Amino acid sequence: MRLAIDIGGTFTDIVLENQHQLLTKKVLTSTAQPEVAVIDGISDLLNENNINSSEIKMIIHGTTLATNAIIERKGAKTCFITTEGFRDVLDIGYESRFDQYDILIEKTMSLVPRKYRYVIEERTDVNGNQIKPINTTKFKKIIEKIKIENFESIGIGFLHSYANSKNENVLKKYILENLQGVEVSISSDVCPEIREYERFTTTVINAYIKPLMSNYLKKLDYELKEKGFICPLLLMTSGGTLTNVSSACKNPVRLVESGPAGGAILATSIAKDLNLNKVISFDMGGTTAKITIIEDKKAIKAREFEVDRKARFKKGSGFPLRIPIIEMVEIGAGGGSIARVNKLEQIITGPDSAGSVPGPACYSNGGTLPTITDADLVIGKINPKNFAGGKIKLSKDLSINAITKNIGQKVNLDTDTAALAISEIVDETMSNAARVHTVEQGHETSNRTLIAFGGAAPLHVARVAEKLKVSSIIIPTNASVGSAVGFLKAPVGYEVVKSLRMLLKGFQVKKVNNLLKTMREEAKKIIENKSEKNNFIEERFAYMRYAGQGHEIKVPIENNLLSLMDIDSIKSSFEKKYEDLYARILPNADIEILTWSLSLSIQNENPNQYKELNSYVNIKENTSVDFVDYHSEKKIKVPYFERNDLKPGDLIRGQCIISEEQTTIIVSKNFDIKVLDNKFLKMEYIKYE
Repeated sequence: MRLAIDIGGTFTDIVLENQHQLLTKKVLTSTAQPEVAVIDGISDLLNENNINSSEIKMIIHGTTLATNAIIERKGAKTCFITTEGFRDVLDIGYESRFDQYDILIEKTMSLVPRKYRYVIEERTDVNGNQIKPINTTKFKKIIEKIKIENFESIGIGFLHSYANSKNENVLKKYILENLQGVEVSISSDVCPEIREYERFTTTVINAYIKPLMSNYLKKLDYELKEKGFICPLLLMTSGGTLTNVSSACKNPVRLVESGPAGGAILATSIAKDLNLNKVISFDMGGTTAKITIIEDKKAIKAREFEVDRKARFKKGSGFPLRIPIIEMVEIGAGGGSIARVNKLEQIITGPDSAGSVPGPACYSNGGTLPTITDADLVIGKINPKNFAGGKIKLSKDLSINAITKNIGQKVNLDTDTAALAISEIVDETMSNAARVHTVEQGHETSNRTLIAFGGAAPLHVARVAEKLKVSSIIIPTNASVGSAVGFLKAPVGYEVVKSLRMLLKGFQVKKVNNLLKTMREEAKKIIENKSEKNNFIEERFAYMRYAGQGHEIKVPIENNLLSLMDIDSIKSSFEKKYEDLYARILPNADIEILTWSLSLSIQNENPNQYKELNSYVNIKENTSVDFVDYHSEKKIKVPYFERNDLKPGDLIRGQCIISEEQTTIIVSKNFDIKVLDNKFLKMEYIKYE
């Protein structure tokens, strides 16, 4: 038996896997003390099913706590120590503006103000040679400043420390010996890659969230043991693999997108089970919506993304992080997203959310502003009696009041139409995000299958699919806790990335093999597995470019032990990838390798239980409910079904509502829906008008 825990901005999802049977629990997130909701939810779930804590063999955890700490500026008091002359790298950034023509541009302010950045005389060159060794006698002044300011965490980032980390390690050792209770993060550990701005921001953010995340994880681990859990606690990383508590406490920056990564893992698993090569993963929860491209049954991976963007969709408006991550776009569109009328009398939604406290108006918990959940309740998408498995009773009257007062009266719309407008706006926002992200990745939406999960996604996916011209939708079982289910399918693994710059024509075989060997040992140590070598899944990549270019492309490295004989195959792989991207190569230009990555993982065995059914039987409804229709904008009667009553082979033609314990599936008139052999629901379009 294994437990998966996903802490979101509104709900905490808990899933118990017992011999391929999944038991789920959804509780409101305790924002001030996230571990409280976790412990209470786990205790309730185990008690309801007469299971002892000692029977659980593994706990897997993902959380948005790190992201929220950055966005809400609730991290530790942090200082940053860097090479003399580079104090302002964090402010200079890319020396550009993310919006050239906005004279009132709001720039993301550094987490460490300039007065808390200190410099030291030291210098290492690009090849790792020490030009100016560090002088420990000059540390005393900095130590005194740190003591006076009572910093909780320190980030250290020296120029070219990715090539030689000696000076950073000397300073780290000195600080730990002379200061008690202070966390230290060095860039050569957190992000040993070329490009100082991204390396420095990643190190600063790691230092900023390290005390918070370390204390939280250690406290959670302790409280779980106090409750009788004797199993290991593993953490979901942004790259889609699992790591241990020790590694997560050391580099918590790798947990920034841990929750959404679980959803991408789930969508990838479904794509493999159903043999789907072109997929869009659509995860909509209480606070945000996440969109991921799954290509050839694999989620697209990246090495960099931005957190805390000041301008939606605009690169450069947030903090760049250099960590292994699943490529996705995340927007402030969830069930708790607040709707309002702006100065132009337009209805807008998000990105701010009512969260779990006070929550949407219908929660009867003090919220007065209308949210997506309020609009869905008024439209008829949600049954107020069984929301969150009946644990939360919703008040339709409070939703009506909030929408009428804040939306309807301001734009002269009746309440039903105003609620429909709110829903349409958020659906268009999500559709546009999916459209832009897909095009940026070089793909289109119409030939893909949407896989929808999260508490709110099944409510909105049919309309999103209509806007994207998608003809097929999959809604898995336990969709409302999809990310937590994805945690159970994630491999234990770790990825190491290090920069070692060289021209391909001057390929240094021994140096590269030694580096890759060191990286493999580092990854193996972190995943703490005693299996033999052939039990690992190992992937190696080189990040390459033509000399003088500004960015690299990712090229697979096939052989474990490289020789000069491999140069031609590496060159061919690079040129093929380059030609695929840019439709040509530069035959006489030097090729340069900047960075190497190596990942080790132990893949879970998830046998495919799905079989294609030969025929489906059309079933009729026993009851119907009121629903405000998108197309006619009128209240109509719509067939209503309980998902638990549906069985494999059932087919429902046209518009209907299917309710389950923790979410609701809304099917528009453009779709039929059938129940697959594994009880997944599949929507297929009839026609688009």
